[in-house]
Amino acid sequence: MDYSRYHQLKIEHRPHGVLLVTFNRPEKYNATDEAMHGEVARVWRDIGDDPDVRVAVVTGAGKAFSAGGDLAMVERMAGDYARVTHMLREMSEMVYNVVNCPKPIISAINGVSVGAGTVVGLLADISICAEDARIGDGHVKLGVAAGDHAALIWPLLVGPAKAKYYLLTGEMITGAEAERIGLVSKALPRDEVLAEALRVAEVLATGSQTAIRWTKRAINGWLRAASAIFDQSAAYEMLGFLGPDVREGCAALREKRAPRFPSAAEGAPDVENAGKTP
Repeated sequence: MDYSRYHQLKIEHRPHGVLLVTFNRPEKYNATDEAMHGEVARVWRDIGDDPDVRVAVVTGAGKAFSAGGDLAMVERMAGDYARVTHMLREMSEMVYNVVNCPKPIISAINGVSVGAGTVVGLLADISICAEDARIGDGHVKLGVAAGDHAALIWPLLVGPAKAKYYLLTGEMITGAEAERIGLVSKALPRDEVLAEALRVAEVLATGSQTAIRWTKRAINGWLRAASAIFDQSAAYEMLGFLGPDVREGCAALREKRAPRFPSAAEGAPDVENAGKTP
């Protein structure tokens, strides 16, 4: 398999068929722009087809796992129908390619993880997280629905009550707390995270490949059964990019202030109920 077409992912072959995939924009805290988002969506198909790979480990270069979507990319998407429809397709590919990859995926969450990074971090089959890492889904703070993975996996991992709390408020959670509530598999001191992920990867890579892959496929039946929930949430997120709230969310992030969403303004029309007969 030729991985030379990946420019923002660092790909390294390790012993026993372990492949180390590193989000490699450390100067941007591994935030995903259009190019990186596409690479993260596609790479799992190549890994699944690569006969030399048995297990994939994914981590982030530098201090962060992934700081989510690059704000400039988000601003370019706002109100742009063509970009939004492209992102909807690519976002769906990312989620389904991770879920359907026949090889086990282990995430080594070495720092902050939000947005697109959290898609891979939490959909991975095993997640090893730094105790002081901060994990979250900030979509609602941007002014769009939590759509790129959260409605699919958070309720399954932590239950609907905890999922609603964190997804509706957008609050961040530490790696230690994420382990306590079951959001990640294991939390460790930051300097032990990658080594532990590689250790677990070697265990899987030297075990029965048919047994491990079939077990993954069976358990991920829960996610495939909930695909309609994911598809709906993804569509709602993209619908939000065509409305006014996301522009204010972007501006607030740029200006480091609290957002003043048009939909929350005094006397704002109830868009969802507009046109309904009383």
